[in-house]
Order: sequence, then structure tokens, then C-alpha cells
Amino acid sequence: MNKFVKIILGDSSPWQMTKDYALMTAGLFIYAMGYTCFLLPYQIISGGVSGISTFVFYATGIHANITYLSINVFLLVLAARIMGWRYFVRTIYGILFATLLIGIFQNALTQVGADGKETLICILGEQKFMAVVLGGLMEGLGLAIVFMGGGSTGGTDIIASCVNKYMNISLGRMLLFLDIFIIGSGYLLSHSIELTVFGYVTMFISTNFLDYVLNGAHQSVQFIIISHEHEKIAQLVGERIQRGVTILYGEGWYSKEKRQVLLIMAKKYESRSLFRLIHETDPNAFVTMSNVEGVFGEGFDKIKK
Repeated sequence: MNKFVKIILGDSSPWQMTKDYALMTAGLFIYAMGYTCFLLPYQIISGGVSGISTFVFYATGIHANITYLSINVFLLVLAARIMGWRYFVRTIYGILFATLLIGIFQNALTQVGADGKETLICILGEQKFMAVVLGGLMEGLGLAIVFMGGGSTGGTDIIASCVNKYMNISLGRMLLFLDIFIIGSGYLLSHSIELTVFGYVTMFISTNFLDYVLNGAHQSVQFIIISHEHEKIAQLVGERIQRGVTILYGEGWYSKEKRQVLLIMAKKYESRSLFRLIHETDPNAFVTMSNVEGVFGEGFDKIKK
């Protein structure tokens, strides 16, 4: 029993595990609502296993949650072997809870006509584009929250997470590549250019919003500062912002004047404080700021294996 608990918890405390599962639960609810309430009724194939489930539902009448669960069963083995038991258990939770929610939402929106045929209520009427926007935003937000909790909704998320573990490729971009084919195949069912385009718009919105939410707090910037008050600036950066400063030794080509150049890596949200600090110390300082793709090491992201 203790060994099983250790496998599930890993290095996390019970409080951290509770927080993770709370995040996963909230994210799954948002994801399932966005998919079932705004995309499924309008026959919009958004990619991933949910997109395949939409395809199967309108082709055969099999409810989306059944297809969603069936496909994910085959992918769970991949999650267990590559990502480990802790991720495996969280993925099971994500798949089962998402399946339950999709089933509940779909049943709530299902109405049976006089001929006995089931149809889904389009809660936004004829406003398909509004459904695309809301569905894409909710899918992206839900997935981001689930990933922040260390979980997965299964399907292509498993493949994307496996690749992201070993390569520095964003989850949103990886999902983008995996979903292109799935959405394109929806044309075989609908024969509608409009719905296919809406599918790609949904994919664009969800993947970009996923990256924005997931990586927004982790974006970093690089400052290069040339100032006669470089020592004071460096000291204040360490005291106020608590960031390290690297001193580079440079020389002006025209003036031949030797200068000490400050190199600072910081989070993007810290850039305003840095500019304020520099302005207070030396308003005439020469400063460049640039976005960086990734910063790894102490105080930033961990280096991936």
C-alpha cells in the first residue's frame, strides 16, 4: 500500500496532489463544456480524439463519449510505458472524468424528434462562428489548466506530452501538427468547406490560447545594459528584483572606450520593474530588451532530459 501511494505521489506532498487534481477537475469541466456545448452540436471537428468522436457520432450515431473512451483505452499503454505510472493514473482520471462530463452534457442537449431521431440543441442558434470562438477558447483554456495540474485528457494530448518531455516543443504546436489531418478528414463526412475551415479556426484558437495560458507566466526576456552606473544598477537588480547579473567587457569601436556591459535574464512580467529601476538610476543608459525562446537553469525552467 505504501509503495502504491509513493508511486502516485512521487515527490509531491498530499497538498500538492490535491491542488493538481483540483486543477485537472476544473480544466476537464471547461474542456468538456466547450467541446460538447459549442462544437459537437454544430458538427465542427476540432481535432484530436474529440474530433474523431464528432466524426463517428455524425457518421454512425454512436455517442461521442463512447468513442472518446474506446480510443483512449488503446493509448493508455503508451502513456504508462513512456510517462510513468504517476502520469498514467492521472491520465486515467482525466479520460474517465472527461468521458463522464461529455456524456452528461450531450444527454442534456439531446432532443428526440417525432420520428425518434436524436438531434443536439444548438444553444447559439445559427451563430456558428460564435460557437467556434467560444468552443476553441474553452478547449484551449481547459487543456492548459489540465496540463498545469500534470494531467491529460488523453488522445493526442498523450502523444504531445510524451514528445514535450524529451524535446523543447510547445504542447500547442505539437497538437497543431497532430490535428491537421484529423480536421481535414472531416470534409469526407460533411463535404462542407465552411465546416472544415471552422475546424481549422477552432484548432488555431485553441492551440494558441493553450500556449498563451500555459506559457504566459514562463516567458523570459534578455536585457543588455550599457551605463556609467552599471555597478549601482547591478546591485539594485539583485536587491529589488532578485535576479543575477552577468558583466561582459566591451569596447566601443569608434570611441575605443572600454565599457562594462550588464547581461540580465528575467521573466517578462519583471521587465517593467527593470525599466523603472534603470530609469531611476541612469535615464541615459543604453538598453536593449529581447524575447528569448527559453531559459533553463536556476530560477527559470528545468532542463529537459
